Amino acid sequence: MSINLPAYQHVLEQLQPYGARLVAVSKIKPVADIQALYDAGQRAFGENYVQELVEKQPQLPADVQWHFIGHLQSNKVKYMAAFVSVIHTVDSLKLLQEIQKQAAKHQRVIDCLLQVHIAREETKFGLDETELFQLLADAKAAAFTHVRITGLMGMATNTDDEAQVIREFRQLKTLQEKAKAAYFADADHFKELSMGMSGDYPLALEAGSTLVRIGSLLFGARK
Repeated sequence: MSINLPAYQHVLEQLQPYGARLVAVSKIKPVADIQALYDAGQRAFGENYVQELVEKQPQLPADVQWHFIGHLQSNKVKYMAAFVSVIHTVDSLKLLQEIQKQAAKHQRVIDCLLQVHIAREETKFGLDETELFQLLADAKAAAFTHVRITGLMGMATNTDDEAQVIREFRQLKTLQEKAKAAYFADADHFKELSMGMSGDYPLALEAGSTLVRIGSLLFGARK
Protein backbone atom coordinates (compact mmCIF):
# COMPACT_ATOMS: atom_id res chain seq x y z
CA MET A 1 0.00 0.00 0.00
CA SER A 2 1.37 3.39 -0.94
CA ILE A 3 -1.20 5.89 0.30
CA ASN A 4 -0.10 8.81 2.47
CA LEU A 5 -2.63 9.01 5.29
CA PRO A 6 -1.03 12.04 7.04
CA ALA A 7 -1.20 13.95 3.76
CA TYR A 8 -4.84 12.89 3.35
CA GLN A 9 -5.76 14.18 6.80
CA HIS A 10 -3.85 17.41 6.16
CA VAL A 11 -5.74 18.02 2.91
CA LEU A 12 -9.09 17.41 4.63
CA GLU A 13 -8.16 19.91 7.34
CA GLN A 14 -7.28 22.50 4.69
CA LEU A 15 -10.57 21.96 2.84
CA GLN A 16 -12.79 22.21 5.91
CA PRO A 17 -12.85 26.02 6.39
CA TYR A 18 -13.87 26.42 2.74
CA GLY A 19 -16.55 23.74 2.75
CA ALA A 20 -14.79 22.21 -0.25
CA ARG A 21 -14.66 18.48 -1.03
CA LEU A 22 -11.87 16.19 -2.12
CA VAL A 23 -11.90 14.07 -5.25
CA ALA A 24 -9.03 11.59 -4.80
CA VAL A 25 -7.52 11.07 -8.24
CA SER A 26 -6.93 7.34 -8.47
CA LYS A 27 -6.05 6.88 -12.15
CA ILE A 28 -3.49 4.09 -12.73
CA LYS A 29 -3.52 3.34 -9.01
CA PRO A 30 -4.32 -0.21 -7.83
CA VAL A 31 -7.66 -1.15 -6.34
CA ALA A 32 -5.94 -1.97 -3.01
CA ASP A 33 -4.79 1.66 -2.65
CA ILE A 34 -8.26 2.99 -3.43
CA GLN A 35 -9.74 0.57 -0.89
CA ALA A 36 -7.22 1.76 1.73
CA LEU A 37 -8.24 5.40 1.20
CA TYR A 38 -11.92 4.34 1.24
CA ASP A 39 -11.28 2.63 4.58
CA ALA A 40 -9.86 5.93 5.86
CA GLY A 41 -13.17 7.60 4.99
CA GLN A 42 -12.77 8.85 1.40
CA ARG A 43 -15.75 8.28 -0.89
CA ALA A 44 -15.20 10.41 -4.04
CA PHE A 45 -12.59 9.11 -6.47
CA GLY A 46 -11.60 10.54 -9.85
CA GLU A 47 -10.63 8.48 -12.88
CA ASN A 48 -9.34 9.62 -16.30
CA TYR A 49 -9.84 6.54 -18.46
CA VAL A 50 -13.20 4.87 -19.07
CA GLN A 51 -11.84 1.35 -19.51
CA GLU A 52 -9.86 1.55 -16.27
CA LEU A 53 -12.87 2.95 -14.41
CA VAL A 54 -15.12 0.16 -15.70
CA GLU A 55 -12.61 -2.46 -14.54
CA LYS A 56 -12.20 -0.96 -11.06
CA GLN A 57 -15.81 -0.12 -10.25
CA PRO A 58 -17.11 -3.67 -9.52
CA GLN A 59 -14.07 -4.39 -7.34
CA LEU A 60 -14.84 -1.60 -4.88
CA PRO A 61 -17.71 -0.78 -2.51
CA ALA A 62 -21.01 0.24 -4.10
CA ASP A 63 -21.14 3.60 -2.35
CA VAL A 64 -17.96 4.93 -3.98
CA GLN A 65 -18.79 8.15 -5.85
CA TRP A 66 -16.97 7.90 -9.16
CA HIS A 67 -16.00 11.20 -10.77
CA PHE A 68 -14.87 11.05 -14.38
CA ILE A 69 -12.22 13.73 -14.86
CA GLY A 70 -10.54 12.81 -18.17
CA HIS A 71 -11.32 13.84 -21.71
CA LEU A 72 -14.48 11.96 -22.69
CA GLN A 73 -15.55 10.72 -26.11
CA SER A 74 -19.29 10.36 -26.69
CA ASN A 75 -18.99 6.68 -27.67
CA LYS A 76 -17.55 5.81 -24.24
CA VAL A 77 -20.38 7.25 -22.12
CA LYS A 78 -22.47 4.06 -22.30
CA TYR A 79 -19.86 2.04 -20.44
CA MET A 80 -20.10 4.06 -17.23
CA ALA A 81 -23.60 5.55 -17.39
CA ALA A 82 -24.96 2.97 -14.93
CA PHE A 83 -22.78 4.13 -12.04
CA VAL A 84 -20.77 7.32 -12.64
CA SER A 85 -21.67 10.10 -10.16
CA VAL A 86 -20.20 13.21 -11.80
CA ILE A 87 -18.63 13.92 -15.19
CA HIS A 88 -16.28 16.92 -14.89
CA THR A 89 -15.27 17.28 -18.53
CA VAL A 90 -18.32 18.07 -20.66
CA ASP A 91 -17.31 20.34 -23.52
CA SER A 92 -19.98 19.93 -26.22
CA LEU A 93 -23.72 19.64 -26.78
CA LYS A 94 -23.14 16.32 -28.53
CA LEU A 95 -21.59 14.92 -25.35
CA LEU A 96 -24.42 16.24 -23.18
CA GLN A 97 -26.97 14.65 -25.52
CA GLU A 98 -25.20 11.30 -25.29
CA ILE A 99 -25.04 11.47 -21.49
CA GLN A 100 -28.77 12.25 -21.47
CA LYS A 101 -29.48 9.27 -23.74
CA GLN A 102 -27.39 6.78 -21.75
CA ALA A 103 -28.51 8.01 -18.32
CA ALA A 104 -32.15 7.66 -19.42
CA LYS A 105 -31.55 3.97 -20.19
CA HIS A 106 -30.58 3.45 -16.55
CA GLN A 107 -33.27 5.82 -15.22
CA ARG A 108 -30.56 7.96 -13.61
CA VAL A 109 -29.66 11.63 -13.49
CA ILE A 110 -25.94 12.26 -14.01
CA ASP A 111 -24.38 15.43 -12.66
CA CYS A 112 -22.16 17.21 -15.17
CA LEU A 113 -19.64 20.02 -15.04
CA LEU A 114 -18.81 22.07 -18.12
CA GLN A 115 -15.08 22.23 -18.77
CA VAL A 116 -13.72 25.70 -19.49
CA HIS A 117 -10.30 26.37 -21.01
CA ILE A 118 -8.56 28.86 -18.69
CA ALA A 119 -4.91 27.81 -19.13
CA ARG A 120 -2.33 29.15 -21.54
CA GLU A 121 -1.44 25.68 -22.79
CA GLU A 122 -3.19 24.80 -26.02
CA THR A 123 -3.13 21.12 -25.08
CA LYS A 124 -5.79 21.44 -22.41
CA PHE A 125 -9.42 20.90 -23.41
CA GLY A 126 -12.41 23.09 -22.69
CA LEU A 127 -14.79 25.81 -23.83
CA ASP A 128 -14.06 29.50 -24.16
CA GLU A 129 -16.55 32.00 -22.71
CA THR A 130 -18.59 32.33 -25.89
CA GLU A 131 -18.80 28.56 -26.34
CA LEU A 132 -19.74 28.10 -22.69
CA PHE A 133 -22.74 30.41 -22.88
CA GLN A 134 -23.82 28.95 -26.22
CA LEU A 135 -23.74 25.47 -24.68
CA LEU A 136 -25.73 26.67 -21.66
CA ALA A 137 -28.35 28.16 -23.99
CA ASP A 138 -28.52 24.96 -26.04
CA ALA A 139 -28.78 22.83 -22.90
CA LYS A 140 -31.59 24.97 -21.54
CA ALA A 141 -33.47 24.66 -24.83
CA ALA A 142 -32.98 20.88 -24.78
CA ALA A 143 -34.53 20.67 -21.29
CA PHE A 144 -32.54 17.57 -20.35
CA THR A 145 -34.21 15.32 -17.81
CA HIS A 146 -31.34 12.92 -17.09
CA VAL A 147 -28.47 15.43 -17.04
CA ARG A 148 -27.97 18.03 -14.33
CA ILE A 149 -25.39 20.77 -14.93
CA THR A 150 -24.00 21.53 -11.49
CA GLY A 151 -21.08 23.84 -12.24
CA LEU A 152 -17.81 24.41 -14.08
CA MET A 153 -14.39 22.75 -14.17
CA GLY A 154 -11.03 24.09 -15.25
CA MET A 155 -7.28 23.49 -15.09
CA ALA A 156 -4.84 26.33 -14.56
CA THR A 157 -1.61 26.72 -16.50
CA ASN A 158 1.18 24.46 -15.25
CA THR A 159 3.49 27.25 -14.10
CA ASP A 160 5.37 28.48 -11.02
CA ASP A 161 3.82 31.91 -11.55
CA GLU A 162 1.24 31.96 -8.76
CA ALA A 163 -0.23 35.27 -9.91
CA GLN A 164 -1.03 33.69 -13.29
CA VAL A 165 -2.69 30.69 -11.65
CA ILE A 166 -4.74 32.92 -9.33
CA ARG A 167 -5.91 35.01 -12.30
CA GLU A 168 -7.07 31.89 -14.11
CA PHE A 169 -8.91 30.50 -11.11
CA ARG A 170 -10.61 33.85 -10.52
CA GLN A 171 -11.58 33.97 -14.19
CA LEU A 172 -13.34 30.60 -13.79
CA LYS A 173 -15.08 31.77 -10.62
CA THR A 174 -16.33 34.87 -12.45
CA LEU A 175 -17.66 32.73 -15.31
CA GLN A 176 -19.44 30.48 -12.83
CA GLU A 177 -21.13 33.50 -11.24
CA LYS A 178 -22.18 34.85 -14.65
CA ALA A 179 -23.55 31.45 -15.67
CA LYS A 180 -25.48 31.13 -12.42
CA ALA A 181 -27.02 34.58 -12.82
CA ALA A 182 -27.98 33.93 -16.44
CA TYR A 183 -29.23 30.33 -16.29
CA PHE A 184 -29.40 28.99 -12.73
CA ALA A 185 -30.54 31.91 -10.59
CA ASP A 186 -33.19 29.74 -8.91
CA ALA A 187 -31.24 26.47 -9.00
CA ASP A 188 -29.45 25.50 -5.80
CA HIS A 189 -27.64 22.65 -7.55
CA PHE A 190 -25.50 24.93 -9.75
CA LYS A 191 -22.78 25.56 -7.18
CA GLU A 192 -19.74 23.47 -8.06
CA LEU A 193 -16.37 24.80 -9.13
CA SER A 194 -13.94 21.96 -9.81
CA MET A 195 -10.45 23.46 -9.81
CA GLY A 196 -7.18 22.85 -8.04
CA MET A 197 -4.83 19.86 -8.08
CA SER A 198 -1.92 18.67 -5.93
CA GLY A 199 0.32 21.59 -6.90
CA ASP A 200 -2.13 24.49 -6.77
CA TYR A 201 -5.17 23.54 -4.70
CA PRO A 202 -4.53 26.10 -1.89
CA LEU A 203 -4.79 28.87 -4.51
CA ALA A 204 -7.94 27.27 -5.94
CA LEU A 205 -9.56 27.17 -2.49
CA GLU A 206 -8.87 30.90 -2.02
CA ALA A 207 -10.53 31.55 -5.38
CA GLY A 208 -13.69 29.60 -4.51
CA SER A 209 -13.13 25.98 -5.50
CA THR A 210 -15.71 23.51 -4.15
CA LEU A 211 -14.04 20.35 -5.53
CA VAL A 212 -10.27 19.78 -5.59
CA ARG A 213 -8.80 16.92 -7.61
CA ILE A 214 -5.75 15.55 -5.80
CA GLY A 215 -3.80 12.43 -6.68
CA SER A 216 -0.03 12.42 -6.23
CA LEU A 217 -0.13 13.94 -2.73
CA LEU A 218 -2.32 11.05 -1.57
CA PHE A 219 -1.10 8.13 -3.65
CA GLY A 220 2.49 9.13 -4.43
CA ALA A 221 3.89 10.13 -7.80
CA ARG A 222 2.69 8.18 -10.83
CA LYS A 223 5.24 5.91 -12.44
